[in-house]
Amino acid sequence: MSVAVLWLRRDLRLADHPALLAALDGADEVVPLFVVDPRLQRSSGGPRLAFLAGCLAELDEGTGGRLVIRTGNPVHEVAAVAREVEADHVFVTADFGPYGTRRDAAVDKALGGGLVAVDSPYAVAPGDVTTAEGEPFKVFTPFHRRWKEHGWGIPAEAPVDPRWATGLRSEPVPQGPDLAGTTILPPGEAAGRARLADFAERVPHYAKGRDFPAQDATSRLSVYLKFGCVHPRQALDAVKHRKGEGAERFRAELAWRDFYASVLAAFPRSARHSFRPEMAAMAVDTGADADRRFRAWAAGRTGYPIVDAGMRQLNGEAWMHNRVRMIVASFLVKDLHIDWRRGANHFLDRLQDGDLASNHHSWQWVAGTGTDPAPYFRIFNPTSQGQRFDPDGDYVRRWVPELRQVVGGTVHEPWKLKGGPPPGYPHAIVDHESERKEALARYARIGEHTTERQTRPPARRSSP
Repeated sequence: MSVAVLWLRRDLRLADHPALLAALDGADEVVPLFVVDPRLQRSSGGPRLAFLAGCLAELDEGTGGRLVIRTGNPVHEVAAVAREVEADHVFVTADFGPYGTRRDAAVDKALGGGLVAVDSPYAVAPGDVTTAEGEPFKVFTPFHRRWKEHGWGIPAEAPVDPRWATGLRSEPVPQGPDLAGTTILPPGEAAGRARLADFAERVPHYAKGRDFPAQDATSRLSVYLKFGCVHPRQALDAVKHRKGEGAERFRAELAWRDFYASVLAAFPRSARHSFRPEMAAMAVDTGADADRRFRAWAAGRTGYPIVDAGMRQLNGEAWMHNRVRMIVASFLVKDLHIDWRRGANHFLDRLQDGDLASNHHSWQWVAGTGTDPAPYFRIFNPTSQGQRFDPDGDYVRRWVPELRQVVGGTVHEPWKLKGGPPPGYPHAIVDHESERKEALARYARIGEHTTERQTRPPARRSSP
C-alpha cells in the first residue's frame, strides 16, 4: 500500500486544494501533516497564532482526527514522517517567501528529491507573469494587465471520502495564546467561505464604500487568504459574473496581493530594506524621544483622532481598515520621522492577517521607498483624511471613547473644542504642518530630484 504525505502550511483547507488532490491521485492513503516550526512561531504575533490554532482545530475535525501535528525543524520532522510511512513523495503548496524557499530546498534535500510542489497561495504564482524580456515587473499597472491576460484556473471541490492514513503519533492541536481582550475573526475554511459568499453579494458597493472605515464595505478576507482557508482563485470565481467598478476593484486588490508576492520572490532583500536603495539615506529619528512617540502611536495616543482610532482598532481587533492603515503609516513615517520598518514590524506582530509581502511592501508604498511608491511629498494630512473619509466621526467615536460626546465631524479637531480636548484625551504630540515641512526638508537632503514619474498620481494601493 502506497502512502503520500501532504505537508500543510499556508493552505489550511480541503476544497480547491491541488496538492491534496495530487497526493490522493498517486497514493492509497495520505498523511495530512502540519509542522509547528519554532522559528515561525517566534516571529508570529499572538493574533496570527490564535487564528492558526483555530484553523488547525477545524482541519483536525475535517480529517476525522487524522491531522498529524509535529513540532520542530521541518527539515527533520517532515523527513521523519515520510520515513515512518515509507512515503516516496511529500506534496506541498509552493512557498515563495525568502525563508520558505530556503526551508523547502533543505527539506527536499533531506527527502532525496521527494518534495513535490503543486499550485501556490496566489491566483497567479510569482514568476508566471513577467515582462517581454522575462524580467519581474517592478510596476503594478503593466503587471496587472499581464495578470488579467494570464488568468487562473477554476476551483475544484473538496475530495469525497479522502483516504487519510491512521496510526501515526501526533501531538495535540496547539492552543492559541491568550489575546487579552483582542478579538479575531472566526478561523477556518468554513468561516472563510461564508465570509466570501456574503461579500460576493455586497461587491457592487465595494468601490464606493471601501475607503470609509465606518462602513462594513470591505471583504475582510485577508486573514483567510493569508492562511489559505480561502484561495484567491475561489474569491475570483465568486465574483466572476459580477460586472461594474466594485468587482473590478476587488479583482485589482487580489492582483496587488500577487504583485507584492512576485516582488518579494524576485527581490527578497525588499522584505527588510528599501526597494529604492537611495531612500536608505533618509534621516529617521531614534532614541528616547522617538521611542516615546512610537509608544504613543502604537497605543493610539497621538492626539490625532483618525490615527488613534486606527491604532486602537488594531489593538482591539488585530485588524485595521485599509484606508486607515495608509493614514497611520504616513503619520509614523512622515510626521514622527520613524523608520518604516519599525511600523511594518509592529503591524506584522499585531495583525491577524500579517503577511510579509503585502505588509512590508504596502508600508514601502506609503514611505515612498518601494515599488509604485506614493511620491514622498504626498503626505497624508490626518485631519483632512479623517474629515473626508469619516465625515460624521462615527469611526472615531467607535474606537476613541474619550471623544464619544463630541458631535459630528468636529471630532477630528478636538483642539478646537472649547476648553481643548475632552478629559483623558491627549493634545496632539506634534504639529502636522511643521512635521510635513520637516519631512520634505529631509527628503530634499538625500539628493532626490522630482521626476516626471513621481508627479503622476500613483496606482491606488490597498488590500482586500
